[in-house]
Amino acid sequence: MTTLEIRDLHVSVTADGEAKEILKGVDLTIRSGETHAIMGPNGSGKSTLAYSIAGHPKYEVTSGSVTLDGEDVLAMSVDERARAGLFLAMQYPVEIPGVSVSNFLRTAKTEVSGEAPVLRHWVKDLKSAMSGLKMDPDFASRNVNEGFSGGEKKRHEILQMKLLQPKLAILDETDSGLDVDALRVVSEGVNEVKAETGLGVLLITHYTRILRYITPDFVHVFVDGRVAEQGGSELADRLENEGYDRYVTAGA
Repeated sequence: MTTLEIRDLHVSVTADGEAKEILKGVDLTIRSGETHAIMGPNGSGKSTLAYSIAGHPKYEVTSGSVTLDGEDVLAMSVDERARAGLFLAMQYPVEIPGVSVSNFLRTAKTEVSGEAPVLRHWVKDLKSAMSGLKMDPDFASRNVNEGFSGGEKKRHEILQMKLLQPKLAILDETDSGLDVDALRVVSEGVNEVKAETGLGVLLITHYTRILRYITPDFVHVFVDGRVAEQGGSELADRLENEGYDRYVTAGA
């Protein structure tokens, strides 16, 4: 059983020489096999939470703690967090010219697991994972995210997750830019990994459409850097109908 614990997390970002507090005391506990959906208006701190857990240098943790199975995540380098079992599917994946998808994935697998996968097994696993995500075999020879459509970038993120098999995955607006067919394929990929490995999922989204395919165990409403309310999947349905106005008004 893997457990990610976030306690009273405060995070600031410096812009124009001035530090601005984005997260203002976040508490969350995510365990193996659980799916937690984080919803909220723009600027509420959802992506800040994701990148702070992953170790992005732009975000300064000013107080609070993040632990994975009792180990201090905030004391780890970015690569150490990946080896510990954390995975981030980015909202805006970056292009890496000159690096093929196949080389990128095998290098990542080697770094995370500590040894290079046996080539014949790796080729089989890669082809199988790509087939499950309905990706053209030629995709493996393309440069990472270079010239990819929005849907291709998001499928590539889930392909990484399937092959690296982390303990806990943070999916930052994985549904953005996806048409209905791509959304279903990506969601099925997440559900498949979760069923096979007991993956814990922290799913950040604005909309409930992805939650029709990935059923959350818990829904947390983020407003102004805090969890304003939490509940089960029924809370997402209420947000779809009512929006966030009442939370924003109460916060103001």
